[in-house]
Amino acid sequence: MASQLPASDRDRLIHPLSVVRAARGWTYQDVVGVIAKRSRNMAARREKAWRWEHWGVVPDIESQLALAAELDVSQDRVREAPWPQWLPDGDAIPTSFGWTQPGGLQALVNALEYAHVDRRAFMKITGVPLAGIAEAWLTIEPRELVAVLRGGQVTADLIERMEEGLPRLRFLEATRGGDRARILIHAELGMVVDVLDRSAYTAAVGQRLYALAAELGRMAGWASFDAGLHAAAQRYWLAALHAAHAADDRLLGANILKSMSLQCYDFGRPLEALNLAQSAHEGAKGATPRAAAMLALREARAHAAIGDGAACERLLQQADVEFGRVASTDTEPAFLGYFDESEFNAQVGTCYLDLGRPREADAYLSRTLRLVPATKVRDRATYLIRRASAQAQLGDADQATSLVAEAIPLIREAPSERNMRRVVRARQRLPFAKTDPRARELDDQLATLGA
Repeated sequence: MASQLPASDRDRLIHPLSVVRAARGWTYQDVVGVIAKRSRNMAARREKAWRWEHWGVVPDIESQLALAAELDVSQDRVREAPWPQWLPDGDAIPTSFGWTQPGGLQALVNALEYAHVDRRAFMKITGVPLAGIAEAWLTIEPRELVAVLRGGQVTADLIERMEEGLPRLRFLEATRGGDRARILIHAELGMVVDVLDRSAYTAAVGQRLYALAAELGRMAGWASFDAGLHAAAQRYWLAALHAAHAADDRLLGANILKSMSLQCYDFGRPLEALNLAQSAHEGAKGATPRAAAMLALREARAHAAIGDGAACERLLQQADVEFGRVASTDTEPAFLGYFDESEFNAQVGTCYLDLGRPREADAYLSRTLRLVPATKVRDRATYLIRRASAQAQLGDADQATSLVAEAIPLIREAPSERNMRRVVRARQRLPFAKTDPRARELDDQLATLGA
């Protein structure tokens, strides 16, 4: 008998079956066709495979074993790993890079070689290995960066010129979407890694080079995450974390762990999200008030996801105090610039949304939408959809519909796989019959996104 995954998992995951089909050039009919050849009990109807991939339906064990035989996967593997984890959805991500300069460089080279061509797939580093990465980053002390003598000398002026490109890349990624920007970010990262590997530089210049590589790796990971390329995001973030460690930049590393935590949250792995968020928060002690508030809110969201309202409220209060201490005279890294008042309110509102307190969530998200800059196109779409969820929970379907409709052209302008999934889920939760003209109008608008 076929079974179904929880709705939350169906909403969040990109199915490995889609990766298998892309690699083999299979249609849904091909999938059921090869199973039918090896199994007597299955009618070759393409709808079955579509439901496995899109509805979270789990095929019966005989169908799984037939598909595994076609894919050269052992029966033991099928019986050990639940569907769809046994499906081959791309290469494993190595995690054994040393927490040293050479280890950081190896991690960066590996990301450059594999991340850009990673196919759509699940997260690959989970459970104990993921916790181990966070623990190592938190406990292993960075070694002193040494001068390197190879090719031409890298000057501080050259580093400054290379760093000048970061604001442009951040702007493009935020306004045009991750899938469009990741090519440029990957190319810039490749240039920095080439300089690290081939050039001569002092210890001070080397530290800046590793920090630059770490921030570019973080950005490439975020752009991949936004585009639904989750294995690629993990490769970039793992390399970036090693580079930040080599640069002895704890805050930059904490920001990378924060992104990894959000990926776990999106994939319905709240305990791993909490572990990463706590490591990030603990590892950046002594950070500026803005950074402290940002990391406290990331941990608060992880507690909200597991339903721990008391811990969430404690961290929200802590974040509020820290954010109240932010001063224009604070010296902060440029990557913290996105965490403004609109983002602060959005994160608090999302916590309340996850805790099932829609009225409080709506108040914060409403404030967010009044404050968010016009240039943050993708973020505005995200906040509109979140507020639509709050309004739907409050019973105002018309207002929720209006907010979803407002988000659709913004998603078209700044494509985001994450926002595509959010807006489809928001539409599915609206209590309209298919014949309702409001539903038809909204569905027509969603069709322009390919949803």
